[in-house]
Amino acid sequence: MALKPSKLFKRHSFDALITRKSNCVRSEVAVMVKFEGISEELHKIIDADMDKVEARRRARDAFKDIQLSIDHCLFKMPHARLKMKESYEVNSRGLEIFSKSWLPETSLPKAMVYFCHGYGDTCTFFIEGIARKLASSGYGVFSMDYPGFGLSEGLHGYIPSFDKLVDDVIEHYSKAKENPEICNLPSFLFGQSMGGAVALKVHMKQPDEWTGAVLLAPMCKIADDMVPPWLVTQLLVGIAKFLPKQKLVPQQDLAELAFRDVKKREQAAYNVIAYKHKPRLRTALELLNTTQEIEKQLDKVSLPLLILHGENDRVTDPSISQALYDKASSSDKKLILYKDAYHALLEGEPDEIILRVLGDIISWLDEHTS
Repeated sequence: MALKPSKLFKRHSFDALITRKSNCVRSEVAVMVKFEGISEELHKIIDADMDKVEARRRARDAFKDIQLSIDHCLFKMPHARLKMKESYEVNSRGLEIFSKSWLPETSLPKAMVYFCHGYGDTCTFFIEGIARKLASSGYGVFSMDYPGFGLSEGLHGYIPSFDKLVDDVIEHYSKAKENPEICNLPSFLFGQSMGGAVALKVHMKQPDEWTGAVLLAPMCKIADDMVPPWLVTQLLVGIAKFLPKQKLVPQQDLAELAFRDVKKREQAAYNVIAYKHKPRLRTALELLNTTQEIEKQLDKVSLPLLILHGENDRVTDPSISQALYDKASSSDKKLILYKDAYHALLEGEPDEIILRVLGDIISWLDEHTS
């Protein structure tokens, strides 16, 4: 039987953070998510300060079996026998990067899919279910945690330079593609939310290296409601020069905005190593600057594209996915908008929508590898 977060704590299960004001000084106090049926020792592990990677790795090791037992369709779908491998490699900047691969066990993959995860996320939770489905459909999947996210080294949730993060992704995936068993296979980028921006930037730096890209609610523009007022933004820009790592950027409850299905919204709490605090100043500015840059360069996108977006997405702006479709120079492009759907198309929608989105992705990949 799957464990359940205690009802007392469900309201803050995804963005598990509150801000209190005292003498005009803002301080953050983490709201601990309580899970029924697990020990106090395990609670202490998953409630620890996740700024350093060692704490995140301990939490993932202690909680990974519980994560896969939750009642979510991504983990309940049958899958074929797969070869799965986890690894840690030090990159050229001296950071230890975590990655994972999923391959069909009895056949050569039709193609390789290289996953770029969203902001605050990791490739060790919901992506596990997505990757198993793709691999069971004949595709090899390779994913990594960016520096500062998931199980990779770096200050949790901190992006000092979006361009350097993109370079880290290029370095890691270029090395993975050198494997003689897969080097001649078609290779697709799969970018989810912020990972959509990562995938587009990777493509712009490597315009001829990729067979195509699947972009799921890509962060080409942050929804207007998510951006602080102009005056607040200018104040934060000034403070970021001196306090770039501080968690001071106002943010709405992401779970409520991203997950339409209430039960799945609560299950987001099981992503125990996700970054759940307010964005760090430098990180927020890097994300904002990146979206503004991409928005001005949509015409430079030239590879085959599948763009999927929920019409009611209040995190990333679906109108910019339409603009990407209209302005991209790609001769092969497709846009699918899902009526009433929110931001988390593969995690937070009713089962029938999740299965439809997965089916649309696999059908498109099949068309481009046959």
